[in-house]
Amino acid sequence: MVHSVELLFDDDTDAAVRRIWHDLSDAGVRSLAASTSPSNRPHVTVAVAEHMDDAVNVALRPLLRMLPLRCTIGAPMLFGSGPFTLVRLLIPSVELLALQAEAHAACLPHMSPGPLPHAKPGEWTPHVTMARRVRSDKLAAALSLRRMARDRKGTAVAIRHWDGNNRVEYPIAP
Repeated sequence: MVHSVELLFDDDTDAAVRRIWHDLSDAGVRSLAASTSPSNRPHVTVAVAEHMDDAVNVALRPLLRMLPLRCTIGAPMLFGSGPFTLVRLLIPSVELLALQAEAHAACLPHMSPGPLPHAKPGEWTPHVTMARRVRSDKLAAALSLRRMARDRKGTAVAIRHWDGNNRVEYPIAP
């Protein structure tokens, strides 16, 4: 498992993403709706490492000034070569890219052994995960959903540090 720093959405955006998760489930695609853990929520990961020490929670506080952050959940994309991870692009605005770069810089001294390569500024693809381990025979059903094809305006309003090793979330607060 890993540690990550994630942007969380306002209630309306969160609910919109959850509706897509449920649409996918209704179409026979195992989506993130299948997880009932209270920590399972729509998010955008902005920093990832094998480990981050607890001091990162204080180091991230200055990023709160960048919230709320208006955003657009855009086109569906696939990661992997099958089975696939189905995501929606979070359109990379100047503000989003600046927040991700600041998050990376704030986390760097607290990461060990260092950031995962796909999360470094300039190599990061902002996205919201819809479903994991999607078989190729389920792609047409997933991609043809009406809600999957429409851009959705949203707002990121919170930051959390997720300790995936211990399955603990740390909300970042002033």
